[in-house]
Amino acid sequence: MQNYVVLTVMFFQEEGDSRWLAECRELGTASYGDTPEEARERIVEAIELHLNALERYGERERFFAERGIKMLSHEVSRKGGASQREHRIDASDDPRVFSQPYIHEFAGAN
Repeated sequence: MQNYVVLTVMFFQEEGDSRWLAECRELGTASYGDTPEEARERIVEAIELHLNALERYGERERFFAERGIKMLSHEVSRKGGASQREHRIDASDDPRVFSQPYIHEFAGAN
């Protein structure tokens, strides 16, 4: 059994600013970059650091409960592949904002 969470990452530019901002809605983690790709690299690093700190200090369960973040799980086949699942994220209606899911797998989490 593999455990994971699906998080929403939103990318946008503030009016008059050329930098791209990236924000993980569920964690409240944010970062920026000169390009969408750079912003994505930085937000992924920030998400990983945030989730690793929650694990290290035993706060994941409490934090997820407070934020309404659900731990999901799936069976991994003997061939090493997971069954395909569809994940929906709550995206913005603002045409200047784009969103993408970020899936984080937890080794040995329950």
